[in-house]
Amino acid sequence: MKDLTQTKFLMALAGAGSAALLLGAFGFQHIGGLAPCAMCLWQRWPHAVAIALAAVGLAVPHAIVAVAGALSMLTGAGIALLHTGVEREWWTLNLACTGGGEDLGAMDVTALLDPTQGSGIVLCTEVAWSFLGLSMASWNGLASLAIAALWIAAAWSVWSSSKKA
Repeated sequence: MKDLTQTKFLMALAGAGSAALLLGAFGFQHIGGLAPCAMCLWQRWPHAVAIALAAVGLAVPHAIVAVAGALSMLTGAGIALLHTGVEREWWTLNLACTGGGEDLGAMDVTALLDPTQGSGIVLCTEVAWSFLGLSMASWNGLASLAIAALWIAAAWSVWSSSKKA
């Protein structure tokens, strides 16, 4: 019973972390006036998935849910790393948000994640905000890795409790 409580706590904490990051992104956008670029919006999706998985995990604390949560956050960290690389000019992408290439506006997304919302085109190559030399994308990547560790700990908790039974 203790392991089940620990698993649910870890899943809830991971979901709360994703919710906090997503709310922070919306706050920067809607309160702070920092319109997101397309890659910023891509980084929101794994957090939305992780929040849903946390809700499922609280009802059904299964290892597969925890592994899916970890994969979601590792995907988010990967997108954040990709965005950080574009911002720091480690590599280039031929996308509309970098000033050329394909039109990303054709995606069918909700209003909160719609890249056409806000005040015009925002380039993915520009850092809108940074703290201690790291952009929002970099901080999101680090936070996503920390949340992935919570999901992995939750999966470990489920596996270790199943071995005891």
